[in-house]
Amino acid sequence: MEPVINVPLYEAERIDDLLTHEMKIIQSHEVFCFSMDAVLLARFASVPKRGRVLDMCTGNGAIPLIMTTRTPEARFDGIEIQQRLFDMASRNVKLNRLTDRIEMHHGDVKEAVSLFGHGTFDLITCNPPYMPATSGEKNRSEHFAIARHEILLSLEDVIRVGSQLLKNGGKLALVHRSTRLIDIISLMRQYGIEPKRMRLIYPRKDAEPNMVLIEGSKGGKPELRIQPPLIVYENGEEYCEELQEIYFGRRDSLA
Repeated sequence: MEPVINVPLYEAERIDDLLTHEMKIIQSHEVFCFSMDAVLLARFASVPKRGRVLDMCTGNGAIPLIMTTRTPEARFDGIEIQQRLFDMASRNVKLNRLTDRIEMHHGDVKEAVSLFGHGTFDLITCNPPYMPATSGEKNRSEHFAIARHEILLSLEDVIRVGSQLLKNGGKLALVHRSTRLIDIISLMRQYGIEPKRMRLIYPRKDAEPNMVLIEGSKGGKPELRIQPPLIVYENGEEYCEELQEIYFGRRDSLA
């Protein structure tokens, strides 16, 4: 990959290492930064060799950036409602010389069908807000609150719109709290997406799972394959071998 190029940085922003293929990413402590959840989803989703991929709630664009390393020809779109994050995502695409493969859009996921049209995408990914709007104490920062709580976008919105945007046979891949698994499966089936692959994420081997990776196929036949669990930390605070390979080695996926 060619070296990154210079782009403007604004107050409180920094450039971090994306820990893959010499990529860099602009972030700020004032807005929601990408996390392990984004990395796990980008490595779990069934990225097509060709075709078109959409990342909903793209934030600063970490997921499509990582997914470009898994396929040489697919084209990627990202949609983000927060202006500041959309601007960061757009600059991150330029920073990594990927303007020919990724296009960022400033808009509301709920209005995405009017922007992209029905049946456009082969794959849709989303790391959505995890918390219902009425639950928990909302963060004082509007940026964090929107990213964490279903203030502007619900889980049902994500799955409903995703179904409309997918081609028949296209895939929707999500990372979410494992406590919402029944909601996810129920809503997928309600909107014609059949759950096909699932993997539970455990912080440690003696803990309950706290995250789930799940992928469904639009119009697919019933058959859910549950992959081996991923246990994040081994030997105290050390990443498991699989994650070390993803972050620091050559492993391309969690599939």
